[in-house]
Amino acid sequence: MPDTASSLSIAETRTYTISELAREFGITPRALRFYEDKDMLHPARDGMTRVYSHRDRARVTIIVRMKRLGLALADIREILDLYGLGDNQRAQKRKMLEKFRNQVREFETQQDDIEVALAELRKGIDWLENDLNRVGPSADDAENVAAYDAVARKQLDDA
Repeated sequence: MPDTASSLSIAETRTYTISELAREFGITPRALRFYEDKDMLHPARDGMTRVYSHRDRARVTIIVRMKRLGLALADIREILDLYGLGDNQRAQKRKMLEKFRNQVREFETQQDDIEVALAELRKGIDWLENDLNRVGPSADDAENVAAYDAVARKQLDDA
């Protein structure tokens, strides 16, 4: 049975192609190149081929998770940049806590806005339904019913 230290070093030395990472995380190779352009990933090169490290894979994990939480790329990059400062997990966790709290506030504001919009839409629906019921069917409705009836009768006659 291999010891943990040697297993860990094997995992840390494993490399990934752009296709492997894209497939694993359900994103496009173009997205990975975009993150590279934004200085969030730093793959090595083997000729024209990008070679992603264990560290790059970990960064993609963070990017994908943070995007799912609705964080902006600038905020994600700020969190990722803390990884480069060595063993500064406390600073990274404080920064993530700040970003998460801000995101919760943003979502709560959006939720309030959505609830207001839904209430207004429901009022509009009620008003429109009541008005349509009060007025009764229009000439357009009668024409549509007659046209549908004619098509249905023709289909039955042809059958």
